[in-house]
Amino acid sequence: MTDCWYALHVKPRFERYVTTQLAQKGYETFLPSYVSKRKWSDRIKTLSLPLFPGYTFCRFNINARLPILVTPGVMMVIGVGRLPAPVDESEIGAIRHIVDSGVHSVPCPYLTVGQGVQVESGPLAGLEGIVVRIKDSERLVVSVSLLMRSVAVEIDRNCLRALQDSPNSGIRNHPENTGAPRVAAGFSQYAVSARLLK
Repeated sequence: MTDCWYALHVKPRFERYVTTQLAQKGYETFLPSYVSKRKWSDRIKTLSLPLFPGYTFCRFNINARLPILVTPGVMMVIGVGRLPAPVDESEIGAIRHIVDSGVHSVPCPYLTVGQGVQVESGPLAGLEGIVVRIKDSERLVVSVSLLMRSVAVEIDRNCLRALQDSPNSGIRNHPENTGAPRVAAGFSQYAVSARLLK
């Protein structure tokens, strides 16, 4: 069996530690993060925080997952029912594309349905997602179906092309269509919102 991407549920504030430990063991890891500015009484502090608090991603062979599970801080591999389920490779690629493109990201409500589109120009060219309207602005939403989390990026409508299989493209792989995912309490309340920096 080939290695696949899996989402790992980790202890609170252990995201970076677990990611580092797994990388030192030789695994490919991915911890999407965003920059947050916190104002203290005498200064403003810039922090790098995980986009998906309590979770990190790792590529491995599920039949040889013991070294993953015994890593301090790892609670479980996210799955459907009792079976671990891989995260779609294209969803990992889409989140990585957004993180690498220079967008500023913050948590926001999860979104799934709408017009399926592909970005034809700009820093996100080639990315597929759904389009929604939020507070008089149009945003491209890319989802990690298994995790029930999304990234919403404000985008120019002129950069978009409708996909042929829309509107179902936004929901065809949603966990509600395949069985409830095994996730931590409150997990579905989080998503990621990102605005393109002008």
